[in-house]
Amino acid sequence: MILYPAIDLKDGQCVRLYKGEMAQATVFNDSPADQARAFADQGAEWLHLVDLNGAFAGTPINASAVEAILGAVRIPCQLGGGIRDMATIEAWLKRGLARVILGTVAVENPDLVREAARAFPGQVAVGIDARDGRVATKGWAEETDVLVTELARRFEDAGVAAIIYTDINRDGAMQGPNIDATAALARAVSIPVIASGGVSRLDDLIALRDCGAKLDGAISGRALYDGKLDLAEAMAVLKAG
Repeated sequence: MILYPAIDLKDGQCVRLYKGEMAQATVFNDSPADQARAFADQGAEWLHLVDLNGAFAGTPINASAVEAILGAVRIPCQLGGGIRDMATIEAWLKRGLARVILGTVAVENPDLVREAARAFPGQVAVGIDARDGRVATKGWAEETDVLVTELARRFEDAGVAAIIYTDINRDGAMQGPNIDATAALARAVSIPVIASGGVSRLDDLIALRDCGAKLDGAISGRALYDGKLDLAEAMAVLKAG
């Protein structure tokens, strides 16, 4: 199981939201590139990047911050937020991203996800963000009637690299991940699943690792910034398991 440190970008800064609310953003670093270097120096194998402004606007907003991160580290990075057309997907991958995450378009234009996954094998993931089991889009601002497992199963044969599943009500709340829902999703599809939202301590990662369903990874943000989770220790425990 891979641990993905999260760098959420808002107005060029590294922030964490509380339950997806843009008005409740805590700034942790004015330099996302410096934050990326710090995670890399601690041994991170991947970075999870989110353009929060882009998720709402529907187009990349924090591109300069993402490019600075890509220039600062050599470990692979995945990015979500505002990526909603083929030109943007191709542009980001050419700039050095290892993987793009498609969220809103997975609901609104699933054919684009399939086209991108065919064109860029192993470099396209689907982001599924949900409240109470139902998918939310456009930076979590719009809720749909689409169920998490229903959406995931639409891409079983698409060749996507992973599904990043975020429980919005757990995100940034430091209340632990939604283990039952994450495990149920992992059992429902053959696509690798990465858990996101609520990881607040080492026991949360161990619980995800031992949930009875194979998870490809877990994302953590606030716990790493607050010092509640030590990155090197967490990675060692996950590898030992």
